[in-house]
Amino acid sequence: MAIGKRLKKIREGVDRTKLYPLDEAVKMVKERAVSKFDETIEVAINLGVDPRHADQMVRGVVMLPNGTGRTVRVGVFARGAKADEAKAAGADVVGAEDLVEQVQAGNINFDRCIATPDMMPLVGRLGKVLGPRGMMPNPKIGTVTMDVAGAVKGAKGGSVEFRVEKAGIIQAGVGKASFTEDKLVENIKALADAVNKAKPAGAKGTYIQRVAVSSTMGPGVKVEPGTVH
Repeated sequence: MAIGKRLKKIREGVDRTKLYPLDEAVKMVKERAVSKFDETIEVAINLGVDPRHADQMVRGVVMLPNGTGRTVRVGVFARGAKADEAKAAGADVVGAEDLVEQVQAGNINFDRCIATPDMMPLVGRLGKVLGPRGMMPNPKIGTVTMDVAGAVKGAKGGSVEFRVEKAGIIQAGVGKASFTEDKLVENIKALADAVNKAKPAGAKGTYIQRVAVSSTMGPGVKVEPGTVH
């Protein structure tokens, strides 16, 4: 019963049919993030694409100007000097065959995965494990690279991968409820800008159709798409 009352209370004042300017929507979401933990602020962007067609796939990576507020564990597949570079840059797990064995055994002690190009034949064996988790290294988003130090620092410092789901939606965490409104707005605009730049050639009509902001436990607030650019 208490949960019902709590939900009812935090939904008060949110018109589910109204589109709010971005700064107002962020303010409303922040005010309603009242859990005992620091809730993640999330954005959902509905795109006018059909990801079933290869020429309408949207994916990429964006460095949020104010970081994500979360601790990201980074795993790197590399050998020799590149493995040393990864460790020096702050990677949490570094290895080659030994790391492949760990992952195959179900021990995935990282949230993001980076690999040097020469390791990909080895990492390719992990497609069935890492693929469904969205963690397979990919050169298009900078996670297959010789610059392992830069990739590790990016992952630790606030880079966010985005990929359109089957229903044409991109969802991403853009900060924490403890962030200032200005920082959250900056991060959301950076994400929207990156999504805009990743617009595929096959996209027709209105590209960014709907945008909503929410916190982990709070209600979604619809945003005027024009205010996120």
